[in-house]
Amino acid sequence: MTGNLQLLTDALARAKQDGRAALITYLPAGFPTVDDGIAAILATLDAGADVVEVGLPHSDPVLDGPVIQTADDIALRGGVRIADVLRTVREVHAATGKPVLVMSYWNPVSRYGVERFARELAEAGGAGCVLPDLPVAESAQWRRQAAEHDLATVFVVAPSSTDAHLADTVAAGSGFVYASALMGVTGARASVDEAAAVLTRRLRAITDLPVCVGMGVSDARQAADVAGFADGVIVGSALVATLLDAPGGVEGRAALTRLTTGLAAGVRAG
Repeated sequence: MTGNLQLLTDALARAKQDGRAALITYLPAGFPTVDDGIAAILATLDAGADVVEVGLPHSDPVLDGPVIQTADDIALRGGVRIADVLRTVREVHAATGKPVLVMSYWNPVSRYGVERFARELAEAGGAGCVLPDLPVAESAQWRRQAAEHDLATVFVVAPSSTDAHLADTVAAGSGFVYASALMGVTGARASVDEAAAVLTRRLRAITDLPVCVGMGVSDARQAADVAGFADGVIVGSALVATLLDAPGGVEGRAALTRLTTGLAAGVRAG
């Protein structure tokens, strides 16, 4: 069985044909439980998200801020395993038919087995992986397996990236390029830095891959701002914070639905 790279490509192309950016949501698997996490992810897709990133909780999420670190800790203390992450991918994809990516640090994938992880992700219907800490120069083993199993390899670039690094990254990546809107760790911000627009222009000059911008988007206004220059708007910390603040599963999903509905309206306004 192959993965769903084409499904991801088509979803981004369809949003572009509609004259808008795609909305990409992120939530960790197993948060607050595996079942509740699946329901939460489905709530964002039902409310207008085009693509979802399922986070693989990690004990040392060095690029994530305190909100996602807290959610990861809850998931890990609940006993989440890679099998639960793959189950999340499988059930979300089966229920919606939309592209489902896994966002993971490299260490868990390496320890699980690169070929095994790629094969099982593809079998679950996954579209690929976002690998924020895997250097392009060290990615050949993963990219071979990703290509064999028809999975996207999404790399993250920052405003500080050199032109040479950007060129190497877009040559090695597939699906889309994840452009960080800021330097530092993930987390909602009051505004999106102009550096994100500059980085997007730099990337567009050297690649036809869609450029999706994340880290810092927290509301419909910011989503509209980013949608004005990016192919996709990625929202994570604001959704996780919403779920952390909710008193229970039903209330949490209702709050996620309200936020995602606003974000979906924002990307359309942008």
